[in-house]
Amino acid sequence: MDRCTRRAFLGRAACLAGAAAVGFGARAEGGAVPRIGACDWSMGMGFDPGVMAVAKAIGLDGVELSAGSPQDVLEISDPALREKYKAAMAETGVVACSMAMGFLNNSPLATDPRGPSWLEQSIDACGDLGAKTLLMAFFGNGDLRKRRKLKEEEMKSAAERIRAAAPRANDKGVVLAVENTLSGADNVKFLDMINAPSVRVYYDIGNSTYNDFDVPAEIRALGDKIVQIHFKDAANYLGKGKVDVPAAVKAIRDIDYAGWIILETAKPSGDMQADFRANLEYTKGVFSANA
Repeated sequence: MDRCTRRAFLGRAACLAGAAAVGFGARAEGGAVPRIGACDWSMGMGFDPGVMAVAKAIGLDGVELSAGSPQDVLEISDPALREKYKAAMAETGVVACSMAMGFLNNSPLATDPRGPSWLEQSIDACGDLGAKTLLMAFFGNGDLRKRRKLKEEEMKSAAERIRAAAPRANDKGVVLAVENTLSGADNVKFLDMINAPSVRVYYDIGNSTYNDFDVPAEIRALGDKIVQIHFKDAANYLGKGKVDVPAAVKAIRDIDYAGWIILETAKPSGDMQADFRANLEYTKGVFSANA
């Protein structure tokens, strides 16, 4: 146990209890296939409520929605757009499983003065739509590494902003999730810097493979620090490229992960629905084989 005062310990326990209520840390039951969703941007349907009907036709359980583009007021902050999403969810039964601040890759959370406001807007939209996880992206301009060396000052700045937003997220039932190019060990360091129990890692088996990390070992080491997982393999179908999906799934089973698997997959044939359906069926098959 970390050294802390009794008050700090009780506060941490309360945060963990609240976080458990929104889904992370849950243990998988038996060998059930997890719920599987897809990213709206990978489907080419960002800010389009019609994505829910398309996801249903493919056989997906949920959609990870884009939060917006780097402007003062994010697209997802529009109540009218959210009402259209809610209507589409009610009609199809497909849910907004999570939301992603992908635009942070160009306008980094650590340095853009609008970062705190963007976090507040996205957290509020997640809460309104029932999305339980908010992905904060750290790639491109927002990468927390340069030539594989940590950008300590940017990590510190991002950690401060995320820590400040964590109570708001907890109140809305939202888990904040960092996705980046860091190793599993460096992500633990980043979480320690943030020091907010409801902040977790969004793990991407494709990104980690192509950054030369040992994906199964990292998944096992991170354990319940992982709140959600992306599946992809560059421009390939799952199972046809560099990523060892069966080994990743075995590790996912080993940590009793009970969250969503989100397809951020490519469209090799150019037929979006057919390609997502193929990756969906492959993913289900690998999980069933590792029940």
